[in-house]
Amino acid sequence: MQTLAQLRAGTLRGTTHLQLVEHLTDFPSDIFTLADTLEVLDLSNNQLSDLPDEFACLQKLKRVFLSFNQFTHIPKVLAKCPALIMVAFKGNKISAFAPNSLPQNIQWLILTDNKLTELPNDFGNYTQLKKLALAGNQIKQLPSNMANCKALELIRLSANNLTKLDNWLFELPKLAWLAFAGNQFNQSNSLTQCSLSNTSLAHYKLIKEIGRGASGIIHLAKTQHTTVALKLFKGAITSDGYPLDEVNCCLQAGDHKNLIKVFAYIEQPQQLGLVMELIDTDFKNLGLPPSLQTCTRDTFSPNCHYSVEEIYKIALQMLDTLTHLHANKVSHGDIYAHNTLINKQADILFGDFGAATNLQTLSEYQQKQMQLIEVFAFTRLIEDLLSTVPAHDKQGTLFTLLMDIVKTTEQQPISNRPSFATLLLTLQANKS
Repeated sequence: MQTLAQLRAGTLRGTTHLQLVEHLTDFPSDIFTLADTLEVLDLSNNQLSDLPDEFACLQKLKRVFLSFNQFTHIPKVLAKCPALIMVAFKGNKISAFAPNSLPQNIQWLILTDNKLTELPNDFGNYTQLKKLALAGNQIKQLPSNMANCKALELIRLSANNLTKLDNWLFELPKLAWLAFAGNQFNQSNSLTQCSLSNTSLAHYKLIKEIGRGASGIIHLAKTQHTTVALKLFKGAITSDGYPLDEVNCCLQAGDHKNLIKVFAYIEQPQQLGLVMELIDTDFKNLGLPPSLQTCTRDTFSPNCHYSVEEIYKIALQMLDTLTHLHANKVSHGDIYAHNTLINKQADILFGDFGAATNLQTLSEYQQKQMQLIEVFAFTRLIEDLLSTVPAHDKQGTLFTLLMDIVKTTEQQPISNRPSFATLLLTLQANKS
């Protein structure tokens, strides 16, 4: 993080990345002295409500972060920044999104937790858009021309006021990660009935924090008889939706050997929680989250390498797990290596239901299409894992089999993709 004083003193000349957090109410004109080099501008966590017309001089700007400010509209000057591919306005008060407010080549748009009731009627012109975060607004309907946004890979629509979803959404050719829980047509007002017991938070002694995510904090907790992992949810809307929907989908998913086991839940007036198995420390994250450069695709540390045999075993387990989830009418919405744990034996545990959705209110056609969308997410995961295989191991029949599986899901229309069950049988039958 830099300071306004450094900027005004001229010590930041030539910088490509600028971050200022200084309770700013007006856009600092000194930023324009960086117009020849600035590529990333982060003014999140200030008090800004508009951008000046001179903002258009930032011709090399690629990414702008304006989250947690006081914007009520999307400034149209953004459309005059030709290199701009990412815009983030999370946690503002935006209710106005006029046509022609963004550059045509926008790839990544974050509008989570605002006050939008609709998208502009020219939204379909953003045909380069890959990642779209709209959770936590008041959107009632998606514009039909959004079907032209065929580059979309990830969409978050949870916690809005949508009354339905049209079929075109489930037919977008590159869509792999979709979440839409907590809308008018599928809203959860109470917890799903299940065989697990509702326990009191007072029953557990919190020892220490062992994990933290968008929706809550995981604690090491003890009772008189056992030690567990206790996830306590925040009350706020997350980038994926409402905590209640996450808990419901987790309960609806039921038991599976590759899902993190849930023992009980906590439902109190001011607190939701899940009591889960404590995972052996031998398990580590399979991968790392996407970066600004990869956008929707997972990343891996430079020294991370998986063998073809390990990836084959991972694929079998993941396919069995995802077949189980869709049989229980649950989509995961976030099938990624960074949401998967692995041990030295290549056994996996899959979790994090923050983007999960109950599919029961969808038509049979949409349920089938939703599975095929997640099939695509699965093969993106396998493709990413295969990229870590050493070059000398990429010639064998097992590597070819896995790559062929990846390629079968790239065909159009997406209704031609195989189901999870079909992929599982294919892998089991064709290993030589």
